[in-house]
Amino acid sequence: MKNIILGVSSVIMIALIIATVIYYKDSNEITNPQLGQLNNLQDNQDSQNEAEQPQSEQLQPVINDTITYTLQKDKLNITYDKGNDWIEVPVEKDQLFDGEYNGNKQKLIEDSYILTENRAAFIYSDGVNWDEKRILLIYSVDQGKTWEKSLITKPFPAMRFRKVDFLNDNFGYIIISGGRTMSQESSHVFLTRDGGESWEQTDNSGVTRLISGGGFIDETTGFLSFGTINPDEPDLYVTQDAGDTWSKATINIPEKYHQILVSAETPVKERDHLIVLVNQGPNGDFKGGQVKGRFISMDNGKTWEFQKEVQPNEAE
Repeated sequence: MKNIILGVSSVIMIALIIATVIYYKDSNEITNPQLGQLNNLQDNQDSQNEAEQPQSEQLQPVINDTITYTLQKDKLNITYDKGNDWIEVPVEKDQLFDGEYNGNKQKLIEDSYILTENRAAFIYSDGVNWDEKRILLIYSVDQGKTWEKSLITKPFPAMRFRKVDFLNDNFGYIIISGGRTMSQESSHVFLTRDGGESWEQTDNSGVTRLISGGGFIDETTGFLSFGTINPDEPDLYVTQDAGDTWSKATINIPEKYHQILVSAETPVKERDHLIVLVNQGPNGDFKGGQVKGRFISMDNGKTWEFQKEVQPNEAE
């Protein structure tokens, strides 16, 4: 009898233990339903945060070419494969636009850079005060794997005009102007014969009118064109000794084009002669203001004779 009572008591005890466990489990689910909800809420919040995380801004080229650049994120990046891969140029964006003329800062200033398969080069300025201003060139000849910087000149006033170009691996030129007062300024030409490592200034042309263009067609022959504010005739200077001396070229304008064809562009070499286009300047209205005159030189740029009118689409 005693054994029966002990057996029954054991069964009752086990039943009570099982009931107690079930009770506390159900009680937790009832009194703390927030625990599961909080876990789910946290998971959902994490997913939402990931979804709302701003995606990295994709760089967009300024020009839709294979070799091009972008100024997004206030940095200069270049690409050689239509934007699949970008290379940051180690220069501050503001330094590329520093000077009296700043451009629109959405695109690099025309002619202030070179970007080709074999060379990337950018003119820039640094220094806070005018007596500390330096004009420099940052360049790469291995598609941005390595970069070099070279000093062009110092000190130099705020730049207005700037142009860089290379005719071959070694010879290049830079033309800059600055210190403008009204319609006067100083313009300077620098040459390199070692691929841009060092620059030497040529003799000054002595002209203080605002420069509108210029360039070299070979290592000795170069041109500077002046007059940007209401020019009434072309003002083209030529050197045939790599800038040791400059002289004014003679452009024989036919009578019917006097004070119409007023601004010479940079001459180019064509077979055994040189060609220059003379445009109507900023205020021209002859035949819509876009017609230019084509002139030819047989003496390497000293004298020029009218050849024909050219339409805008012919001038390219």
